[in-house]
Amino acid sequence: MPLMQRTGLLSSLIVASLAALIPFFANAGALPVPADGTPALRIQGSNTIGAQLGPALVMGLLGEQGARAVELQPGARANESRVVGQLPSGENVRIDIAAHGSSTGFSALKNNHADLAASSRPIRDSEASELSALGDLRNAKAEQVIAIDGVAVILNPGNPVRELTTAQLAGMFSGEIHDWEQVGGTGGAIHLYARDQQSGTYDTFAELVLAKFGKTLSTQAKRFESSEDLSDEVSQDRQGIGFIGLPYVRKAKAVAIIDGDSRPMLPTVSLIATEDYPLSRRLYLYLAPDSKQRWAKALVRFAQSPQGQSIVAQNGFVAQTVQAVKVRPTQEMPAQYQELTREAERLSVNFRFAQGSATLDSKARLDLKRVVEYLKTHDKLKQKVTLVGFGDAKSDPARAQLLSRLRAMAVRRELLKSQVILRDVQGFGDEMPVAANDVDEGRIKNRRVEVWVE
Repeated sequence: MPLMQRTGLLSSLIVASLAALIPFFANAGALPVPADGTPALRIQGSNTIGAQLGPALVMGLLGEQGARAVELQPGARANESRVVGQLPSGENVRIDIAAHGSSTGFSALKNNHADLAASSRPIRDSEASELSALGDLRNAKAEQVIAIDGVAVILNPGNPVRELTTAQLAGMFSGEIHDWEQVGGTGGAIHLYARDQQSGTYDTFAELVLAKFGKTLSTQAKRFESSEDLSDEVSQDRQGIGFIGLPYVRKAKAVAIIDGDSRPMLPTVSLIATEDYPLSRRLYLYLAPDSKQRWAKALVRFAQSPQGQSIVAQNGFVAQTVQAVKVRPTQEMPAQYQELTREAERLSVNFRFAQGSATLDSKARLDLKRVVEYLKTHDKLKQKVTLVGFGDAKSDPARAQLLSRLRAMAVRRELLKSQVILRDVQGFGDEMPVAANDVDEGRIKNRRVEVWVE
């Protein structure tokens, strides 16, 4: 579908989906518009965000501001767009979005070509250092998680393979495994499809799969800037395999992923929301921590609001809104954990810790507020909550269990500040891993605290 036609269709869908939400928007105060007609806000970076979610959030913000005639228009180049509208003051406003890959967002921030960087991966050490003149971009004000996504591994719907390990994926995408028969499929050469070098989706896959096994992407892989184009090509190639953000599976088939001793996991909303799915990832907006750009700050605030998170869900990503989920017990679960699944429901959030630290990470700090609000709304502040801690493997199982309980106690201390009185705190050590324990990324994912409510 041509870019202009796709953009027009997307605009219609977004306007229709926002129509029901606009009556609930409360004007947060008029934002200034440049008198010279230049963009009020410039966003650059991730194609995963910028292709669809970014424009949708911008249109939602304009709706909150009371704008009329809000329209999504194609930009000057492919994967660029602009949102225009007329504010109640009569002023015309324009917001530009360029979606050429996460790394381009940080470059644009550095060169003052963007006010916000959209990224489908965390900022790298080298990027944070280069942007240090703007402040600490890992600061809680600067690094804003706006959604959770899962990198889905996709096949042609006719491919019989249903699950793959991360080790098999590394072998396939490095070219060492080159025939489908080697992974239990019907014989034939494996055709590789991958996002381009600028993509945060590619960075995430390279980090979580390829680098973990010391591999690099095969030069035979066909590369794409567009998520939609990659997905559509895989869906038409019976021997194809690719990786893509969750909303772009489209007509292809997603397979279950196994990492280390984890069970096979499909990229479902519940597993991605808790970040248990091995290829789950966070989507970010970055801005200078002391930014005076009011439109940038307003968009970040809107994206984190209930209205913004509703738009996140409408666009196929996983919102950070807390929900209770019933979990079915299995024989692989410890007996005490099985009992918990029969008595309580699990909240759709895991608390995780900053690398090499017992301190909750930036997302966890916001999740604390979301959990407390959920507990207040559902009258579960007093002795209705059980915290369950897990950790990575240790040589001493007793030590692993102690550390997992201590992590749960760290969350308990924070919840007590909001008058949450817990029913119980449990630690299960290194049981029920969701990722391999032989690399840092896997160990960090296994060091988690679950929240259960009766």
